[in-house]
Amino acid sequence: MRPIFALLTFVLIGCSQNGDAVKTLDPLIAATSTFGTSIDFNALANYANQSKPAYITKDNAGGNGIIDKQATLGRILFYDKHLSIDNSISCASCHKQTFAFGDTAIQSAGVSNGKTIRHSMRLINARFANESKFFWNERASSLEVQTTMPIQDHLEMGFSGQTGRGNLTTLITKLQAIPYYPELFTWAYGDNRVTETRMQSALAQFVRSIQSFDSKYDAGRAVIGNDAAPFPNFSAVENQGKTLFLTPPVFNANGERIAGGFGCQGCHQSPEFDIDPNSRNNGIIAVIGSTDFDVDVTRAPSLRDLTNAQGVVNTPLMHTGGVKGLNNMLNHYNSINTPPRNTNLDPRLRPNNRGQQLLMTPDEITAVVQFLRTLSGKNVYVDKKWSDPFLQ
Repeated sequence: MRPIFALLTFVLIGCSQNGDAVKTLDPLIAATSTFGTSIDFNALANYANQSKPAYITKDNAGGNGIIDKQATLGRILFYDKHLSIDNSISCASCHKQTFAFGDTAIQSAGVSNGKTIRHSMRLINARFANESKFFWNERASSLEVQTTMPIQDHLEMGFSGQTGRGNLTTLITKLQAIPYYPELFTWAYGDNRVTETRMQSALAQFVRSIQSFDSKYDAGRAVIGNDAAPFPNFSAVENQGKTLFLTPPVFNANGERIAGGFGCQGCHQSPEFDIDPNSRNNGIIAVIGSTDFDVDVTRAPSLRDLTNAQGVVNTPLMHTGGVKGLNNMLNHYNSINTPPRNTNLDPRLRPNNRGQQLLMTPDEITAVVQFLRTLSGKNVYVDKKWSDPFLQ
């Protein structure tokens, strides 16, 4: 019996003539069958070691560094509609690659005709920020915590445990029964346990991998080495817009700008252009479809890829989705109202306790719009590693 046992062992494990192991049992049979034309599991996409400019130093990854296997699992989870209660919605339903991982709808569609209560935030360069909290009102202490909150939202993905619906434990049981997930969790984490912590880690790694640093701005910044000097690849108007963006305004006693620029840099700090963690709200405190107000909206996405490479705005702006286009966005900051009910307006927008009046000229508005368009890249919209793996 011993020779027969040895022969079976040899067949199952395999051995080539040169001594290398031969795969006769593929541990990713279901995964390869499902994703074989969109993911090469033997030559993974590079999530962990992407290049970035030396001047990009902000990073909120904490202890959850990107690992290619886990980010690949995160990509699958991000696009999988099984993560919704009725298999109709995925994370990507609200965060579309075509629109810088945002949504053109003011309120994104959820399960059973539900809708998000705020406009879906773009996810470009979510990693590269000092701010580690997420959602418009910063209610998630980290990106990891954020990733499973929409899944458990009754209106969004539906695993709320309310009105007879299952909860996150129900989802985990559901995923364990899908053949490719036990394989993928074993492949990425060493055993087949699907857990919330592992889902959060993988999803956060995938989202943090989504980066955009191939813009006209980056090309100029690489040459000059600082933001202050004119960029040689910029037009005169774009350089003017950059100066207006970076330069703080000088106000008189009435809150009117009498010199300087617009001071956008105070809250949206270059070169990452993400929000200052100390920022308060920007004066827009409306609640979609309600007469209520919300003074706790203090988070914002990066200003990178506000527009696509053609200069077209990717999504409506602000948490209400109520601001259409860059000109209208600047018009909001041009004249800030200070109603008594807004108890959390950023101090930088109320000089001398007056709502700022920047007194922008049409040429200045044009210049800043042209500068903001230089912050947009190209690759992030087309790179396969961030695309839907379910599309064969």
